[in-house]
Formats: sequence, structure tokens, C-alpha cells
Amino acid sequence: MAADAIAQQAALAAEATTLRQSPTGRAATYAQARKAGREFEAMFVTQMFQHMFSGLKTDGWFGGGEGEEMFRPMLIEQYGKMVANHGNGIGIGEAVARVLLHAQENQG
Repeated sequence: MAADAIAQQAALAAEATTLRQSPTGRAATYAQARKAGREFEAMFVTQMFQHMFSGLKTDGWFGGGEGEEMFRPMLIEQYGKMVANHGNGIGIGEAVARVLLHAQENQG
């Protein structure tokens, strides 16, 4: 049983090496699609957060005034990236990656 697992791991490692060496390897394409999906998800979540934060005032006792108004979009963008890159995000990134890969398979 252990020998089968070792043989299977060796076969997977050899296949991964072959894919990495191939200029049109599926592994590189999958990584690119997944990265594009994560970036899309980060942008989508950032847009949601911008709408959520639009009603919040920056004045008051603990408000940052004009400085907070200026830097809030950057903070919200980082929130979006953190959500998208934490675990599986909200799931949009993986769905986008699957659609990209499916469309690419249908082309070629």
C-alpha cells in the first residue's frame, strides 16, 4: 500500500515537472486563470465594500476628516484583496478561473 502511494506521488511529480517545462503547460495556464479569478474577485469585493462604506461619515469624535476621505479608497481596496486572498474568498475567483479554462479548452 505504501509502495503504491510512493509510486503515485512520483508519477504526479513527474507530470508536474513535465507541465512546468512545457511552454503551453496546463499547470501554468491554471495558475494564470486562478490569478485572474482572484484579481477579479478582489475587484468585485472592493466594489461591494465601496458601496457599503459610502454611507459612513468621516466626521465625529473618532473620524479622520479629509485625510480619511482621501485614504479610504485605498483601505477598501486592501480589504477587497484580503477577502479574495483569504482561503477561497467568497468563491467568485474559482468560478471565474473555471469559466476561463473552459473557454480556453473550447477554443483550442
